[in-house]
Amino acid sequence: MTNSSYASKPLSAPQKALRKMGLLRDIDLGLHLPMRYEDETHWASLDQARDADSVQFLAVVKSSEVVFKPRRQLIVQVQEIKFNGLVKVPSPNENELGETLGDFCTLRFFNFYPSLQKSLAVGKKVRLRGEIKGGMLGKTMMHPSIHAFDDVLPTTLTPVYSTTAGLPQSYLKRAVMTGLDRCIRLGAFQETIPTEYQSESMWPLVKAVQFLHAPTAGVSIAQLEDKTHPAWQRLKAEELLAQQISQLRAKRERQSLMAPNLSGEVGGVNCLTKELLQILPFQLTNAQSRVVSEITRDIAKTTPMYRLLQGDVGSGKTVVAALAATQCIDSGYQCVLMAPTEILAEQHFKKLVDWLAPLLEKKNLLVAWLSGSQKKKERQKMLEITQDGQAALVIGTHAVIQDQVKFRSLGLVLIDEQHRFGVAQRLALKAKLQDQEPHLLMMSATPIPRTLAMSYYADLDVSTLDELPPGRTPVVTKVISDQRRDEVVTRIKAQISLGRQVYWVCPLIEDSEALDLVNATQTHQLLSESLPGINVGLLHSKMPTADKKDVMQQFTDGKTGVLVSTTVIEVGVDVPNASLMVIEHAERFGLSQLHQLRGRVGRGAAASACVLMYSLGEHGRLGETARERLKAMAQTQDGFEIARRDLEIRGPGEFLGSRQSGAAMLRFADLSTDQEWLDWAQDLAPKMLDSYPVQAQEHVARWLGHKLEYLKA
Repeated sequence: MTNSSYASKPLSAPQKALRKMGLLRDIDLGLHLPMRYEDETHWASLDQARDADSVQFLAVVKSSEVVFKPRRQLIVQVQEIKFNGLVKVPSPNENELGETLGDFCTLRFFNFYPSLQKSLAVGKKVRLRGEIKGGMLGKTMMHPSIHAFDDVLPTTLTPVYSTTAGLPQSYLKRAVMTGLDRCIRLGAFQETIPTEYQSESMWPLVKAVQFLHAPTAGVSIAQLEDKTHPAWQRLKAEELLAQQISQLRAKRERQSLMAPNLSGEVGGVNCLTKELLQILPFQLTNAQSRVVSEITRDIAKTTPMYRLLQGDVGSGKTVVAALAATQCIDSGYQCVLMAPTEILAEQHFKKLVDWLAPLLEKKNLLVAWLSGSQKKKERQKMLEITQDGQAALVIGTHAVIQDQVKFRSLGLVLIDEQHRFGVAQRLALKAKLQDQEPHLLMMSATPIPRTLAMSYYADLDVSTLDELPPGRTPVVTKVISDQRRDEVVTRIKAQISLGRQVYWVCPLIEDSEALDLVNATQTHQLLSESLPGINVGLLHSKMPTADKKDVMQQFTDGKTGVLVSTTVIEVGVDVPNASLMVIEHAERFGLSQLHQLRGRVGRGAAASACVLMYSLGEHGRLGETARERLKAMAQTQDGFEIARRDLEIRGPGEFLGSRQSGAAMLRFADLSTDQEWLDWAQDLAPKMLDSYPVQAQEHVARWLGHKLEYLKA
């Protein structure tokens, strides 16, 4: 396997684009597989082509001119050439077969150079390929591909690769084929999976890769593009195995590291933990007790815990985190909790201070708060008590990972809404403890489907809160058109008259010409006019931090009846008196995000409802994906079922967030259809690591390369 070398001279735009796409090595190029294919192995007849068909035909140029209305463009009229039904261009000695002329077609080019005009001069014969558009003016093609008239037709399908700005398809295709040739010549696609572990249906790897770059004519394009072809199956198996090996190896490597023993024996056996349990105004659910036991057992070991705590909205993750923190503090170590937004971090701070501050004061310990909006004097004080160890619990946003934040003895890291943080942020937090690894507990209110846990999260342990505390009120979900907005406003008035409060969520802050969405500012104004005498608040991410705090506090204190907000209230906000959630343009939101927003109501004793208000848009209908999402929301409140459906509809991105830092570790495998290969890879990974460690390393390096760093976070 070789590395592509770049000369010391400045990189060209295409070379920079290759690097931007991560195509750094020959193997990266060889595995940059086509996203689709074009069939240029035969031509069709224009008179049989239907609107939107992709057609290849022979033609003679009849006219060619540059016009300037409505914009500068090259317009070329061609007439189809037919050879009495032949499927190839006749050689000179076949000319007696004669050619006939068929339908006319107009070609339009908005971007063109003199060389293109020259190749399409009147009288020139060419081979054209493009998408036919019909209309009152006859058949037209926009920017068709142009080939020499007597070029031999290819015998394989033509690959089309995903690319980026500054990287023409022709340049990328040459780079890919050059990298592929070098890979094959130097043995980069040699088999790494021992023969005894390969299934009978597996194609040889090198054959599969070569075939996918140049499939033979006649193969099913549908099979290629939906990745059910045997060549794709081999690559899916390879990719899933690389992921399973890498995650299992990462898990084993962490087990060799040292972590502090947080058994809670310093200062009395579980002193703080017992006191916290005594003052809590509720009993733990069975699920909470089970998860607390799992975490207690893990952090008492001297190998680092690496655990994901998942639970549906309102399942009580915060108290589980608090009990883990007390065990850490009882052991003489500090605990840090990092949340993605200041609103959520402050909510944790308030709740944990209420619970823990009185208990910590007895030990002369404090809870510290760190955020980007703090004044210098207050921040300096927080930094000092964190560094000298007086702050046993530190809560904050990204501010807790900045260089000037020093811990005396960090033992436990809690990360809330883990999918909202990037790899670099989590690595920076873990690096705060240099001689030992801190224990790590990541929390997510987005339940992880089983197949996702088996693949992307295979390197960590998962604890699940699958039981809601008593007292949570079921939320009735209604899906309605925005044509019924007046009815919703009437419903809001009724809720306010009962002393309740209402959320109204909008997807955008400002108008967008691309998306016909009503923004939060305009909605706030309209609702203020429609609800005279009712205090309507406005909250969005572009407001100054102090203003956001004030608006949220007004709503929490019950002084604001309706809060118009963007999705900054998606997670963590807890106002039990809020009984109605209205989500405008609900068709624009992801399924898990809709579920999170719905979870902001139903937190008190009052009957609660969530109104999903959709817009049909200019086409007068909802798209299939949007319809499936809204249907799922109306049918179930089970976060795990919603997560399963979201994985089917949208893929893994919603759940992973930034774990892969934007570079997904699975490019080809599909978790909704490739469970069989995932099971195979999960079974094979430990056997490869134990019995074939060299091949296992080569296999992972081929598929993941620079992405291995992501597994450390």
